[in-house]
Amino acid sequence: MFENQLNRQFTVAKPDQVYVCDITYIWTQEGWLYLAIVIDLFSRKVVGWSMSSRMKATLVCDALRMAIWLRRPPPGLIVHSDRGSQYASKAYRNLLKAYGFIGSMSRLGNCWDNAVAESFFGSLKQERCQWRHYQTRYEAQQDILQYIAVFYNSQRLHSFLDYKSPNQYETEAAKSMKVA
Repeated sequence: MFENQLNRQFTVAKPDQVYVCDITYIWTQEGWLYLAIVIDLFSRKVVGWSMSSRMKATLVCDALRMAIWLRRPPPGLIVHSDRGSQYASKAYRNLLKAYGFIGSMSRLGNCWDNAVAESFFGSLKQERCQWRHYQTRYEAQQDILQYIAVFYNSQRLHSFLDYKSPNQYETEAAKSMKVA
């Protein structure tokens, strides 16, 4: 288990300083589909995700590997999650160690410590999944992929980001950081 390094400090100055992670589940006629996500706190962008019919450590490791592949975050990155067994697994801890990342976990039973990830899941379920009746896990996967990559990261406006999408916020921040 990791200490709570984040301590509800949900505002960060630059990308790839703090990621938050979590798992949720979506019902399909084939059974549950589990979704693990990785969000960059700077822009609230979903930078990694993985979906599976099983809630194993590989689910969260694959989501973090995607974020690493896409973003190339530096050592010292804080990676925050709840206290789920997947995040306490040897495979996950070894992945953090291999990249020099700092593990962080919410306090026991305290969902507010991971509020940004929980908020994303609330948006996903209200805006996309609530009235859908997925026949297969594959159908749900395709719909969730569309939501994350096409809508959430590219178009969905966030009050926290001055009513910009995560992609727009990152693009504008990168331009201002080059000028400064």
